Amino acid sequence: MKIATFNINGIKARIQALPDWLDEAQPDVVLLQEIKSIDENFPRELFEERGYNVETHGQKGFNGVAILSKPPLEDVTRGLPGDDSDEQARWIEATVVGKQAIRVCGLYLPNGNPAPGPKFDYKLAWMDWLAARAADLLASEEVALMAGDYNIIPLAEDANRPEAWTEDALFRPEARAAFRRIVNLGFTEAFRARVRGGGHYSFWDYQAGSWERGNGIRIDHFLLTPQCADLLLDCQIDAHVRGREKPSDHVPVWVELDL
Repeated sequence: MKIATFNINGIKARIQALPDWLDEAQPDVVLLQEIKSIDENFPRELFEERGYNVETHGQKGFNGVAILSKPPLEDVTRGLPGDDSDEQARWIEATVVGKQAIRVCGLYLPNGNPAPGPKFDYKLAWMDWLAARAADLLASEEVALMAGDYNIIPLAEDANRPEAWTEDALFRPEARAAFRRIVNLGFTEAFRARVRGGGHYSFWDYQAGSWERGNGIRIDHFLLTPQCADLLLDCQIDAHVRGREKPSDHVPVWVELDL
């Protein structure tokens, strides 16, 4: 089974680019971030005609997450537990039903800039809620993963110019430490389980010719429970998608699992 994560930076803006990639890559499940659309306006027919079941957790103008899945989806949950007053659409999870079920959690972690400040405080609080949900997933001992735009550069090798990100919320030590605490609960970071070294990125800013200069960062990640990590066959980044017409500033990252 091929499962992908893709921050599309607006479903309306990517109305052709996303279907083109789906037709090419043929993922079984896709976790989308930044759909920037309310549920009623999401163009679900475009994906249903390609054989996908569609579940969304949208928000007008920004944020928003979704799941596209060729296998049936059950027990869909919207919103990350932790603060009932939080209205930002950043979390969706569901069970993908097949010969062996897998729980997939799609997330769009807060950016946190400017840091320090209230937005960075919200990012760290959200990561505390994420850690609690992560611990519950591990305790369930089920095949499960959490994937999406984490807005975290884990290591210096995950940035072309790490010195430029020193004071950024994506690379501040507090955010990186919070990410490590989640991984160290017992998760496998799929890409680093398969690929070593620098030069592998999933995001290039639209400004200053970042794509042309190779000035990228790796902030889109898969975290796998031990039961899921045992099934990992591969994890790769479709970096070439960034060079296409009207691209997102992110590119798809995908895992292949022996399901």
